[in-house]
Amino acid sequence: MPGIKFRFNRTNGRNYFTFRYNYDMVDYESMFKGFRQVKQFQTLSDKELKGILTSGRILKFSNSEFIFVQDEPSSGMFVLIEGAVNLCKLGPQGQQNILATIKPIIMFNEVAVLDCDKNPVTAVATQDSILWHVDCATFQSLLKRFPEIGLGLLRIMAIRNRRLVQHYEDLSYRNVDSRVAKLLLDLSRNGSQPIQRKDHSIEEIASLTASVGPVVSRTINNFRQSGYITTSRKIILINHPEEIARIAAINLDFLD
Repeated sequence: MPGIKFRFNRTNGRNYFTFRYNYDMVDYESMFKGFRQVKQFQTLSDKELKGILTSGRILKFSNSEFIFVQDEPSSGMFVLIEGAVNLCKLGPQGQQNILATIKPIIMFNEVAVLDCDKNPVTAVATQDSILWHVDCATFQSLLKRFPEIGLGLLRIMAIRNRRLVQHYEDLSYRNVDSRVAKLLLDLSRNGSQPIQRKDHSIEEIASLTASVGPVVSRTINNFRQSGYITTSRKIILINHPEEIARIAAINLDFLD
């Protein structure tokens, strides 16, 4: 769906963003509170934050719809308000490697508005999603007006760079069994909760571990046969997190 500029309306004493074409509504007060959760905006005054909020536009995407594609001209910066989004790298044969699955409320594609260059990744909605969007030129103007945003971005980008280096090390130095084991620990919070298969399919796990579906299925089946995990159509349950951690070659602090 193309971008839709929003305007304010008053309904029963409440502010709303009203979509110009289909009249869907987004609660402005809830959105404002949500923006307060974005780390890059937390130091701004209410007036400054409202100024930023009204500088952008609201976009809606359906499940499986592409938000933007890597290597295309900068699509701007986004804040995920509702839904879920996969950030991916696409290979030359169209294979997909998921770098991250993001949930509300979080900013993404900020790199492409700092240098106004190509999108570094592809973003795909994995649920029906609502996003706030600002283009490169507008964001550059906002940075000049509110330098605090830039400082916040530096901190966030430092954290994400460290995660990217860790992800590279995982792919470079771990075998498939180790990568799958580490991901299962991450998804289960070190074995403390079941992994919902409807949210994490074999294909997604394969993409997150730079592998393929049949190899991941075989690896998970081996873990199951060893008694380390229990699987059903609905969940994957970690029975022995210390054994999965051994395969992943990591230490579980909570077991020390």
